[in-house]
Amino acid sequence: MLRVGLTGGIGSGKSTVANRLAEHGAVVVDADLVSREVVEPGTEGLSEIVEHFGAEVLDEDGTLNRSALARVVFGDDAARSVLNGIVHPRVAVRTAELIAAAPEDAVVVHDVALLVENGYQADYHLVVVVDAPVEQRVRRLVDRGLSAEDARSRIEAQADERQRRAAADVWLDNGSEQWELRAEVDRLWETRLVPFEANVRDRVPQCPSGPPVLVAPDPEWPEQARRLAARIARATGGGSARIDHVGSTSVPGLASEDVLDLQLTVRTPDEADALAEPLAAAGFPRLPGHDSDEQCTEDPAEQWWKRRHVSADPGRRVELDLRVEGRSNWRLALLFPAWLRAEEQARAEYEELKSRCAELFASDVDSRRYAEAKRAWFEQALPRAERWAARTGWSPYR
Repeated sequence: MLRVGLTGGIGSGKSTVANRLAEHGAVVVDADLVSREVVEPGTEGLSEIVEHFGAEVLDEDGTLNRSALARVVFGDDAARSVLNGIVHPRVAVRTAELIAAAPEDAVVVHDVALLVENGYQADYHLVVVVDAPVEQRVRRLVDRGLSAEDARSRIEAQADERQRRAAADVWLDNGSEQWELRAEVDRLWETRLVPFEANVRDRVPQCPSGPPVLVAPDPEWPEQARRLAARIARATGGGSARIDHVGSTSVPGLASEDVLDLQLTVRTPDEADALAEPLAAAGFPRLPGHDSDEQCTEDPAEQWWKRRHVSADPGRRVELDLRVEGRSNWRLALLFPAWLRAEEQARAEYEELKSRCAELFASDVDSRRYAEAKRAWFEQALPRAERWAARTGWSPYR
């Protein structure tokens, strides 16, 4: 099962996307519909609301008058907290029931208007955000019967574009024709969501083969790494896990393969093995045959032990290495990018080496010889990095 969070500001076209995904076979769980369901006549939710706020929040037919309730809680933080305490737990329980009832091979789309505002991003394998220019959204809302002032007020009350972009694994621009948006959703379904779901279900790491291809540094790499780290932390039991963005994509201005390297710190190898299944379920299955680093073989073998997991997402290559805190390879994975970020000359040397090796092995079917060709430079650079660490007082601990 693949869990997809779908969100977008009011008037963005989120419903159009949800409907198109449903046409493809996605199981859509609409948070707004669920929130209405849990306060329908005869439910405990509605009874509790009436108990706290009075019968004046009901219509004549006994249904909840949402406008009347909004007037009661507007501007009253205590009243709003009581209302949230009644509704939110019931919504969470019902949502979990609907998701659990979906087929094992389902793509479950959770349609949540306030996904970003409520901080739900880490709950999903993927977050899709639908957006459109503000003026276009205002026109759409006016066409639905709202005043322009009311439309702008509602838009301003929600997360802004910057906040939504920080949460988005997929950004869908609905500023043009509807057929263009539907076509983009069709491509997303066929090329990413369907294969991603199969990879998660079958625990298949997405390991594209081919020669190394360097790309220009992407300013979005750090934000992408932060999103993935939050997802991994949630999968491994909480926010206390240490997850670092390492490797070339963690060095601003450095050309790199478009692969995010992350390091998850564990205390023991047994702890790493215990996390294998939670990580796989979250979309990071273990990659067999990559259980130890091979560099610096004069050190004890246990200093280079690791477990490698790889993203199952065909749209974002990620390599996640689990290493034991304090061991040599754990420290080195943190030291090298820190040194490269601080030392321009070292960074330039490494980029020149990467470019030369990528050109040299451009016809290789995999990147093993490319990686091997860089080994000598790393071994010569290690003492320089250590001298920098000693001179600056660098430590792997924040």
